[in-house]
Amino acid sequence: MKIRKTWGAVLGASALLALAACGGSSDSASEDAVSEDTAEVTAGEDITIAVITHGDDGVFWSVAQKGAEAAGAALGITMNYQGANNNAQDQAQMIEQAVTDGAAGIAVSLADPKALEGALKKVVDAGIPLITLNSGSDLFKGLGAITHVGQDETIAGRGAGERLKAAGGTVMLCAKQEQSNVALETRCNAAAETFGGKVIQITTSGDADRVAQQAEIKAAMDADASINAFLGTGPVIAVDGANAAAELGRVMPTGGFDLSTEILEYINSDKMTFTIDQQQFLQGYLAVVFLYLNITNKNTVGGGLPVMTGPGFVDKSNVVAVQELVGKGTR
Repeated sequence: MKIRKTWGAVLGASALLALAACGGSSDSASEDAVSEDTAEVTAGEDITIAVITHGDDGVFWSVAQKGAEAAGAALGITMNYQGANNNAQDQAQMIEQAVTDGAAGIAVSLADPKALEGALKKVVDAGIPLITLNSGSDLFKGLGAITHVGQDETIAGRGAGERLKAAGGTVMLCAKQEQSNVALETRCNAAAETFGGKVIQITTSGDADRVAQQAEIKAAMDADASINAFLGTGPVIAVDGANAAAELGRVMPTGGFDLSTEILEYINSDKMTFTIDQQQFLQGYLAVVFLYLNITNKNTVGGGLPVMTGPGFVDKSNVVAVQELVGKGTR
């Protein structure tokens, strides 16, 4: 089956990026296009791109999935998204199945890269273009990916440490919500580099049981009265940490990672200090577009370096501007 789509669809997916890849310009495109009904482009056989992450359907990964779906729809291709719910073995099996099913391109997150090495080798050996997203910015080359889309977790963590130090923190509790996630480890370790004071790290039982997670954070805070700053490595755990501190009657600067309606409400009401935005919608969207351009036009993006979607900071100064977009599910 042939893919037939208009220049309008290509523009909707990638705008100037797609035009530049095809040697055109925005001016020439507008002059040459007759209408979306008649100006059609054939891009070979039907294309299926698989996006396979370690994620769940929570506030972060649901937005990344929407980005991937939006790109697939705009390009007129088949985009299959799967989340492994933090099970690396399941994710590896999903990747291998995508190879077997004949995916033309595959994008994966690298929360647990060691568990995925074998599956990713099968992708590369099959000649399927591979892109990593979200986690794995320092590992993608060694695994054969053409680029990585995400944020530099070291830079993000260092920024968090600097902000909590500037807010008066001297002893930080950094809480992680997943086991064996290299990105979360990097966030806490990098925050410790710039914080300047003592940093205590814990890993909770996870976001799935928020009552238990908040109790675990509260117990860690209660065990050390000198803790006067908190960093949660995700949006849910960050809010749970703020609630734990409030239950103990402790006032401390509190930071998090990623966006949700809840975390922005906490920032707006001064219950939290900041969160770090890595723009996960873009991670899903750009991974699909970049694979499409490689499949159809042999383009590579990044020049051997990751394509960064963050970090950006959301605090009291800009939180209102972001809240509406998070409510729409695109941030």
